[in-house]
Amino acid sequence: MLKDLPLAFRFAAREMRGGLRGFLIFLTCIALGVAAIGGVNSVARAITAGVASEGQALLGGDIRFQLIQREATDKEKTFLESLGTVSHNAGMRSMARLEDGSDQSLVEAKAVDDAYPLYGQLVTEPALPRAELFAERSGIFGAVAPDLLFERLNLKLGDRIKLGSATFELRAKLVTEPDAVSDGFGFAPRLLVSMEGLSTSGLIQPGSLVEHAYKLRMPVGTSEAEVADVRERANAEFPEAGWSVRTRTNAAPALSANIERFTQFLTLVGLTSLVVGGVGVANAVRAYLDGKRGVIATFKSLGASGGFVLTVYLIQILLIAGLGIAIGLALGALMPFAASAALQSVIPVPAEAGVYPAALAMAALFGVLVTLAFAILPLGRARDVPATALFREMGFEGRGLPRLVYIATALGIAAILAALAIWFAGDRRIATIFVGATIFSFLVLRAVAVAVQWLARKSPRVRSTALRLAVGNIHRPGALTPSVVLSLGLGLTLLVTLALIDGNLRRQISGSLPERAPNFFFVDIQPDQVDDFARLVATEAPGGKLVRVPMLRGRVMALNGTDVQKLNVPPEGAWVLRGDRGLTYAKNLPENSTLSQGTWWPADYSGEPLVSFSAQEAGELGLKIGDMVTVNVLGRNVTAKIANFREVQWESMGINFVMVFSPNTFAGAPHSWLATLTEDKAVPADEVKILNAVTRSYPAITTVRVKDALDVVNRLVAQLGTAIRAAAGVALIASVLVLAGALAAGNRARVHDAVILKTLGATRRTLISAFSLEYMLIGLATAIFALAAGGVAAWFVVARIMTLPSSFLPEVAVATIVFALVLTVGFGLVGTWRVLGHKAAPVLRSE
Repeated sequence: MLKDLPLAFRFAAREMRGGLRGFLIFLTCIALGVAAIGGVNSVARAITAGVASEGQALLGGDIRFQLIQREATDKEKTFLESLGTVSHNAGMRSMARLEDGSDQSLVEAKAVDDAYPLYGQLVTEPALPRAELFAERSGIFGAVAPDLLFERLNLKLGDRIKLGSATFELRAKLVTEPDAVSDGFGFAPRLLVSMEGLSTSGLIQPGSLVEHAYKLRMPVGTSEAEVADVRERANAEFPEAGWSVRTRTNAAPALSANIERFTQFLTLVGLTSLVVGGVGVANAVRAYLDGKRGVIATFKSLGASGGFVLTVYLIQILLIAGLGIAIGLALGALMPFAASAALQSVIPVPAEAGVYPAALAMAALFGVLVTLAFAILPLGRARDVPATALFREMGFEGRGLPRLVYIATALGIAAILAALAIWFAGDRRIATIFVGATIFSFLVLRAVAVAVQWLARKSPRVRSTALRLAVGNIHRPGALTPSVVLSLGLGLTLLVTLALIDGNLRRQISGSLPERAPNFFFVDIQPDQVDDFARLVATEAPGGKLVRVPMLRGRVMALNGTDVQKLNVPPEGAWVLRGDRGLTYAKNLPENSTLSQGTWWPADYSGEPLVSFSAQEAGELGLKIGDMVTVNVLGRNVTAKIANFREVQWESMGINFVMVFSPNTFAGAPHSWLATLTEDKAVPADEVKILNAVTRSYPAITTVRVKDALDVVNRLVAQLGTAIRAAAGVALIASVLVLAGALAAGNRARVHDAVILKTLGATRRTLISAFSLEYMLIGLATAIFALAAGGVAAWFVVARIMTLPSSFLPEVAVATIVFALVLTVGFGLVGTWRVLGHKAAPVLRSE
């Protein structure tokens, strides 16, 4: 076989002198899929490289220690200062008000010290020295804010606002905050002030929800190992500090995790488009080989073996695929350069534009495997068909399946492709589900095509000639039905699924959630203010319902005595152990909760600390009744036994906690209160009145209007939905290309049919009607399947994973059916018009 390889290459090169006619869709499908996979992964690696290279600036130091609701003790400060230069920041949400109290806005207040920033540069407009930005002048401190706050409160430079009981002058606009990304996502505009200014505001009270960050700049040349050693020493010397420690190698874990998840999703969508394109590969190879019947028959008649014929055409297919992969790699390699500028307004991280060989190599590997998986079967069928049959028959249809060795090879390559997709994924469980769903979809779509052909075969005979021809074309040998259903079905199903998920989320956020959610959340209510605050709210909203609970912040440190850092926790439950959590205590079972297992403690309970855990999260963490949970609150570790599990209605948007402790657990610990106000009949003017009254009377209480928060979430969902639909559009484009290729591949047979029918007296109108009805019936069947499959998939995601009400959206159904019919009938008629233009005599003479 190897000795014939040079000769096979020579024959393959000669045959390709005629150009790439018939392979345009083949090339486009391969290039599109490879570009999507290579480009997405290259952009992700560029962002990751940017995070790594700018880790010190993004984190604000070489290492960052964060404490909740307390400052570091003198002993802890001494330890930190012994390691290098320390910068202390404090952050909290509060209300910024105009001096006359006529308007206010929620802000993310951040107080910085004289050492800030340790790395990077604070950029303001105008550019002023730090002393001028924040210094006190006649009892007025300086502040810096972004354009958003200026726009919300209709402010200009030099205007004054109040934060708590202190007055601040806006001396510059915030352009760049170097360590903003390490502070996480904020729902409100930033307000930068000095530590002295925040201290005079009166906002920091015992139990206030304030985060203290201590950022450390270590000596130049400190290695990553030495930075990691500091982290280990800090945790060892202060085991009950309860601080969250991050190093410069993990400056923005939330951003990195989100990029990884989104990259995985887009990679899988790109792989889907590549696999859909594989159907186009199979169609193109089959059509190409069908056009080479005479050449293949001649080869065999002159003594060439079937293996030699297969080698000749496999070389051609791989060379063409190589060209498509090269085009895709070139496009993918350019994406980081194009994205680096575009992403600056979305992600506050500089993407390091460059060529990332590993990402491109993975995309090229997927492209080769998809080509082989889908090309091997038509090549195997051509190898085994005798020369006499090729001279007599129209093509390779009707010869049965290829030999078992080719089927096994194709399945083996597909299995390797699936295994690699799962192996390269960050979350292999999700990747396995995605790959399994894709395989299942292919099988189901094949079954749908068989079912449509069976129904057409069993349908009663109709009088209309056009309809009778259309039904016959659906189930005849070599029909377009399997190719059209498979090529269009997968892309449409993906699009329907994403459209229904996006539509349901938008409906919940803009409609159902606001109806169920409270009007306001009130945070940082001091214990001595609770009763007076309740009376004020009762006066301003006499028909409203006020719910108030004590609230602390803490971190889960251990489960059953095992450090959570050493636990292997499923991704769906990991969020409970990541960062700090809101905690509360209660005598009675909270609202929006039902006891599912265990018993509630008595109202006068005074035994060992007990905790009630959310049932869903407990199941994800593998917890059971009687297990021990250790949390760190205000620098003290507290261990409690799980007494019961609760079913929590998170979708109510009310006050809910993963953990509710027995009242004696935090006896004597300073804390604040959290409250919600629900007023069903309140109009926007009433809400503004309540907001102004609370802010004037209690400037240190943070008031969050739920509608404003939901508007922010809705904008984020819209942006995310746009990105996801754009990604899904790649798969749909591949589907459309494959559809066009499938219709083009059948044109040769269509020409023969049209000529015979015209010879027998059929008019152009009859043939156009027959072909249009055929395409319409196939498109309608595909659309119905896409609606059913996409509806089930969207219901599972929304109802079972997101635990939100799910409904079918009629507008999505109508749009899907119209889209499918336009595509199938439109592409079909374009090809049909060309088919009908052939003269009968030349075609009949060539047969």
